[in-house]
Amino acid sequence: MNLKKVLLTIIVILFCLFFSTNFTYAYDTNSFTGVVTQILKEDKNYQLLEVAIIKGEQKNELIYVKNGGYDIADYQEYKINDKLLISHSKDLNENDVYFISDYLRQDSLLTLFIIFIIVSIAITGVWGASSLIGMGFSFLIIFKILLPLIVKGYNPVLVAVGSSMLIIPVNFYLSHGFNKKTHVAIVGTIISLIITGFLAIIFISQSKLTGYSSEEAGFLFFEKSEINMIGILLAGIIIGTLGVLDDVTVSQSAIVFQLKSLDNKLKFKELYLKAMKIGKDHISSMTNTLVLVYAGASMPLLLLFINNPRPISEVINYELIAEEIIRTLIGSIGLILAIPITTIIAVYFAFKKN
Repeated sequence: MNLKKVLLTIIVILFCLFFSTNFTYAYDTNSFTGVVTQILKEDKNYQLLEVAIIKGEQKNELIYVKNGGYDIADYQEYKINDKLLISHSKDLNENDVYFISDYLRQDSLLTLFIIFIIVSIAITGVWGASSLIGMGFSFLIIFKILLPLIVKGYNPVLVAVGSSMLIIPVNFYLSHGFNKKTHVAIVGTIISLIITGFLAIIFISQSKLTGYSSEEAGFLFFEKSEINMIGILLAGIIIGTLGVLDDVTVSQSAIVFQLKSLDNKLKFKELYLKAMKIGKDHISSMTNTLVLVYAGASMPLLLLFINNPRPISEVINYELIAEEIIRTLIGSIGLILAIPITTIIAVYFAFKKN
């Protein structure tokens, strides 16, 4: 089976999934896209803006929008030519009321995404293009299978594991080709992911985490009270770990087969030890990377706790902090275990003739 057949198969799968599922986007007819044409009045924490509607039911109309007027920490001062999202409602007297929802960020996001595509394809060629298809497939699985099934009340852990079993082979074969290296990486990833899932179940239970530590979880419970928030937490850990296991398992598998091809006289134990020597460096760098990623994502929260007068032993006991620590440690353990697991499997297949 060559790459063309794999690509053709994936395209067919994507086509079937895309057109067999009904899209249910909620289009808000009271939202518009506008651009600031004039600043009619400006004072401290207050602006009166003239905005031209460029998209929506009132396209090409001019409206007047008040910005601010009271002290808030996140007051935004808008300028001429700023593109904004405008919401519309009626007051008690049925008069039109317009207010600014946020900046329009679609243009910059699209530009950045195009740069990402160009760089990926320019550096990696056909594999970059195929990996982008794999990324699209992952988004499709997440938004059309994983999230809808969780919303319908299915077990989040089982849904996450099932979705991962769909994502892993498609992404791996598209990104790395249909070969022994990729076969081994897939097996190593699945085994490591299962171990990670069991660890998450055990320690989330032992730590008495509820899954309600964030505001988003609270809002979700308010909207969908039947959803198992602990299951959501577990599913998040599984999907998050999957995202970094790809790099670890594929790299380690490639190292084994490369070492074997360079020195065919290597014995089983020698090949394993040489590959693990490189793998240990990989473990150190990846674990450190994982910690820094979580720290960077939680920077405002960490800064908030720096000025907390309570001792660190009490601070880390808060669910919001404990949840991130458990997430980081379980993910790191999964990465560390993936190295020897993938290595031993790769060494075994490196010595098999067929």
